[in-house]
Amino acid sequence: MRRTEGAVPVRRILGLAVPALGVLAAEPLYVLVDTAVVGHLGALPLAGLAVGGVVLSQVSTQLTFLSYGTTARAARLHGAGRRAAAVAEGVQATWLALLVGLVVLVLGQVFAAPVARLLAGDGEVAGVAVGWLRIALFGAPLILVTMAGNGWMRGVQDTARPLRYVLLGNGLSVVLCPVLVYPAGLGLTGSAVANVAAQAVAASLFVRALVVERVPLRPVPALMWAQLGLGRDLVLRSLAFQACFVSAAAVAARTSTAAVGAHQVVLQLWTFLALVLDSLAIAAQALVGAALGAGDQRGARGLASQVSRYGLVFGIGLGVLFAALSGVLPRAFATDPAVLAQIPHAWWYFVLLQPVAGVVFALDGVLLGAGDAAFLRTATLLSAGVGFLPLVWASLAFGWGLAGIWAGLSLFMLVRLVAVVSRVRSGGWAVVGAVRDGSAEAQSA
Repeated sequence: MRRTEGAVPVRRILGLAVPALGVLAAEPLYVLVDTAVVGHLGALPLAGLAVGGVVLSQVSTQLTFLSYGTTARAARLHGAGRRAAAVAEGVQATWLALLVGLVVLVLGQVFAAPVARLLAGDGEVAGVAVGWLRIALFGAPLILVTMAGNGWMRGVQDTARPLRYVLLGNGLSVVLCPVLVYPAGLGLTGSAVANVAAQAVAASLFVRALVVERVPLRPVPALMWAQLGLGRDLVLRSLAFQACFVSAAAVAARTSTAAVGAHQVVLQLWTFLALVLDSLAIAAQALVGAALGAGDQRGARGLASQVSRYGLVFGIGLGVLFAALSGVLPRAFATDPAVLAQIPHAWWYFVLLQPVAGVVFALDGVLLGAGDAAFLRTATLLSAGVGFLPLVWASLAFGWGLAGIWAGLSLFMLVRLVAVVSRVRSGGWAVVGAVRDGSAEAQSA
């Protein structure tokens, strides 16, 4: 890709994006290892892990503002040359993570059993899942501290240390999990203990990173309240995503066993590629926030154009690659002829959406870096309400099957594409200054 005058060097963007991709991929890879270890215990423990894992994953899914929101605020302050204030955002996000995490822990202990029964019925699976979940929930505050740590470090354009911290934590757990599950004889309980141990290591490293910055560590309610304001919009946006994907899974399950299997295969590939593209969005978020914090509106708009081009090129490349693999790759995930026969109904939507996803995710990063979360909330809710959900449920009513489900996802992405491109072109997002929302800062440089 040719570098235009004033563009950020590709090496700098990749220097932020590649470590961020490592952090994003670390958790799914650890879950695969955990699943492989527990899978040898039998079907019941594996089912319990699956149910408990779904519940725990909602913590990070719904509370992403602790990372993305913190990055947006810290990046502006970093761009304005106020590193101490940027780190102070991390301090307050960490306090907020601990407070929210304790609430999640308490509520989780109270509602673990009814939620498990809701997901798995009243049988043995629910009982096994509750046992795993009650232990694993002690890691909830630690997960959120890690998210806050990732947020402020991305904001100051340091994505290398978070990768080391997360790899150290997960690396310990990869070693500890099979030891606790088998030789120590803890079974599924060992998996939960190893999970918490990994989160404790990573969270302690992020807290240590704050301490060595030598900034005030006391809680400042005004700053935490401002972070929650941004968090509200990002939580609502996350809920829209969850409504879409839960609906898609429900419709696929009501179509046929083969359809739900095929949907799972293609959806997991979509999720993996979303991580790849989201790493570019994280780089865009840090760089755009810093440019706006420095008062460089022209630079921020140039970055938006630059990363959208990169996202388009990456998306086209991924689309071409997975089109070429259409006859081979599905067989690595499924052997059932009925499932393999259903996969093409979703596969070509998945392939053709990659360039769209590349641009959408890149511009999502731009707007998140600008702190334009309210717009992203509204755009996502609108895309879900007029795009995905009506078409997905219509596919159930009219028997359109997987083709209808993935047509709904395609419409969802196309509406988002129109929304984010229009917003970026308008320039209304490019508000300069160290703090977008104008709130008084309780801590200043």
